Amino acid sequence: MKKITDQGGALLKITLAMFIFGTIGIFVRHIPLPSGFIAFFRGIMGTVFLLVVMLVSKKKLDYSAIKKNLLLLIVSGMFIGINWILLFEAYRFTTVATATLCYYLSPVFVILASPLVLGEKLTLKKIICILCALAGIVLVSGVAENGIVGGKGILLGCGAAVFYASVVLLNKRMKDIASYDMTVLQLFSAAVTILPYSLLTENIEASAFSPKAVVMLLVVGAVHTGLAYVLYFGSVKSLPAQTAAIFSYIDPVVAIILSAVLLSEPLTVFGIIGALLILGSTFVASK
Repeated sequence: MKKITDQGGALLKITLAMFIFGTIGIFVRHIPLPSGFIAFFRGIMGTVFLLVVMLVSKKKLDYSAIKKNLLLLIVSGMFIGINWILLFEAYRFTTVATATLCYYLSPVFVILASPLVLGEKLTLKKIICILCALAGIVLVSGVAENGIVGGKGILLGCGAAVFYASVVLLNKRMKDIASYDMTVLQLFSAAVTILPYSLLTENIEASAFSPKAVVMLLVVGAVHTGLAYVLYFGSVKSLPAQTAAIFSYIDPVVAIILSAVLLSEPLTVFGIIGALLILGSTFVASK
């Protein structure tokens, strides 16, 4: 009975986490600040939030595990920072739905790289899934109807997917480190990586910090990073891996629905077919 109750609570947590992740594009679109600064603030806020949660729950950082995986943690954190910048830029150059779907190609890139990086076999099923996902991107991009529209945003979204796939592959090479320890170091490394980029390349005007922008920024840092990660980590340990993978598809579905309802972003018949191809192929390939 206790196991059923625990699993029910875990399902609720992962549902909330994925719903929160699915709304981030809506908030970022309403923050009139450069992508690098938003990503930097997200990294710092997420780090602080997780450290406070660990302090309250009396969890301690395992410095020996961190030292053992330090190089991988730093590199993966850098990739997370680059991934965020590319994704936030993608939101500005194409629709939130299209950027999210391009970003959701990351499992395809993991599959493509796994034979070289992890020594895993590339099966016929996975090859078919990759081709279906690529066909889905073509349809979502609108090439079949209007030529390339929002091409820069699509490339940025795919670039974000490549870097997130790299993080997934690096995480698989880490050993004997807890999720909280890993994420705290990665978020901090992401923020440290982004800071010089933001200072050197972005123009941040004081007038951009309106009350609305500040509230949105705090929500992205505290809710979309800190709280969402806490909910996610609090759920996956009680759920089978395939269940967690299935529930992760709440994220893009929420993004697509909200972008249409709140931002009036159109999704054509071709776009819907493309979305189904991307989500369906990544789901089948991950099983």
